[in-house]
Amino acid sequence: MFVVSIVVFVLVRMSGDPIRIMAPPEASEADVALMRAYLGLDRPWPVQYWNFLSRAVQGDFGKSVRFRRPAMELIAERYGATLELGGLAVLIVIVIALPVGVYSAVRRGTPLDYLARAFAALGQAVPPFWLGLLLVLLFGVLLHVFPTSGRGTPLHVILPGITLGWFAVAGLMRLTRSSMLDVLGTEYVKLARIKGLPERQVIWKHAFKNAALPVITFGALLFVALLNGSIIVETVFSWPGLGLLVIEAVDSRDYPIVQAVVMCLSAMYIGVNLVVDVLYAYLNPKIRYSQ
Repeated sequence: MFVVSIVVFVLVRMSGDPIRIMAPPEASEADVALMRAYLGLDRPWPVQYWNFLSRAVQGDFGKSVRFRRPAMELIAERYGATLELGGLAVLIVIVIALPVGVYSAVRRGTPLDYLARAFAALGQAVPPFWLGLLLVLLFGVLLHVFPTSGRGTPLHVILPGITLGWFAVAGLMRLTRSSMLDVLGTEYVKLARIKGLPERQVIWKHAFKNAALPVITFGALLFVALLNGSIIVETVFSWPGLGLLVIEAVDSRDYPIVQAVVMCLSAMYIGVNLVVDVLYAYLNPKIRYSQ
């Protein structure tokens, strides 16, 4: 987190001076200098970084340069929309990717297996922004089934949710299938079948539990990414979430917003990685952590 704080602090300031965007064309150099001093941007970078870090550890990421409101307050307002979009995408991934990936491995070589593999390859090859525009054209412009932008009714979240979940479904499906294929040929799975255990128990209790380690690692990080939305998807559908807020902040060089978003996302990824490491010991008894 400390390294991330340094990187994001330096990069946002290398992008340019926000005062030049905020100041009206008729503003004099004295007015610009006064605004820069008011926002504390006239101080040396080490001083600015120390002020940022000392407040950040207390949960205060400063005020937005553009909106003049606390950065975390703006993020909390937008995160509800992002969570709604990401929740639908996660639901799509769970309902489709895991069962189809397992079934594709168990029924290897069947027409459904070939269809699932083709869908996975297509899903990872199609850019999200192109898929989003295609869905807007087909279901919004031509068929008039779903709204194409904004947030309001449950129908507004359908197209962006599908667009956001498409790539994740394809990736998790392929990983689930390959992990299951590695496990299905092991001796303990063959022994379980020789004992006469029901096929459902063999697949889900014995095979899938041992194939789940790479799936959980990839899936956990994927779910964090989905729950934090996508800048591309939210921009295409004008979805008022965290991704669109970041785009607006970058355009206006709103340092506090960009820094707060990056730090929050980094904390979520680090936390999820820790949870996944702990789950490893539960899923695989061979894994033990030293005291």
